Amino acid sequence: MLNTQIIRFDLKAYLSQRRNLVEATLERSITVVYPEILYESMRYSLLAGGKRLRPILCLASCEFAGGTVDMAMPTACALEMVHTFSLIHDDLPAMDNDDYRRGKLTNHKVYGEPIAILAGDALLAYAFEFIAVQTKGVPASRLVQVISKLAHAIAATGLVGGQVVDLQSEGLQNINIETLNFIHSHKTGALLEISVLSGAILAGADNEVLQKLSRYASYIGLAFQIIDDVLDVIGTQEELGKTPGKDQKAQKVTYPSLWGIEESKRKSQELVDLAKAELVDFGDQAQPLMAIADYITARRK
Repeated sequence: MLNTQIIRFDLKAYLSQRRNLVEATLERSITVVYPEILYESMRYSLLAGGKRLRPILCLASCEFAGGTVDMAMPTACALEMVHTFSLIHDDLPAMDNDDYRRGKLTNHKVYGEPIAILAGDALLAYAFEFIAVQTKGVPASRLVQVISKLAHAIAATGLVGGQVVDLQSEGLQNINIETLNFIHSHKTGALLEISVLSGAILAGADNEVLQKLSRYASYIGLAFQIIDDVLDVIGTQEELGKTPGKDQKAQKVTYPSLWGIEESKRKSQELVDLAKAELVDFGDQAQPLMAIADYITARRK
């Protein structure tokens, strides 16, 4: 008799194994030389742990498109460098003014504001060098495409633009859902989208696959932010590794403030379902990306 039992994908083991690979590469990526305080500051935040979701998405999408972990690892680590730069700057007194990140004192609390700013700048620049120098076995045209799209995701067209609108919206009560979606599709979603697309581009995915992955990424990016807003309301500092209730204190309009907690959770689940629908035709090949989509709404930090 045929065994028809479906073997469930072990996401916990997958995330742990991929996170360990990323951590090992990040550990080797920066050594402390003169001026030591700068490199120590860079390493302090880069190696502070975290979910490593962006690099893992890059690795997963590369394998999904027929590539390998090795060809995507430099880009995956560069994405974490960019993400870390954004966190260091986001925590500064001129921005969100936070004392804790990933359960540790924020960079500027340890090294001072000037060094924290420069450490973020250095990580951002080094990310592009790391992709260009460390990537092996990938045609130059694909590398140029990844670098171009990553820059677009960070600049005024992406993360930085979203951050500006976020800052300008603090304390205003007339922020509508369109503005809120703009903020988070740029501030959070753009980097998540390039995390997904970059791995597939490196592997040589065709336009049809890239379009499906782009839609998948935009859905999970928005779902991720909605859950982030929910956790800021209901999470604890121990769970989150950062100060909860920041949004309310800064008088920010959030998804829970517009929709409430339960409706926010429902809408985030709708987005995850839409994301998974984009990849349903790919079968087992899409299991890691499907499971990561589910993880977005199930996480507690």
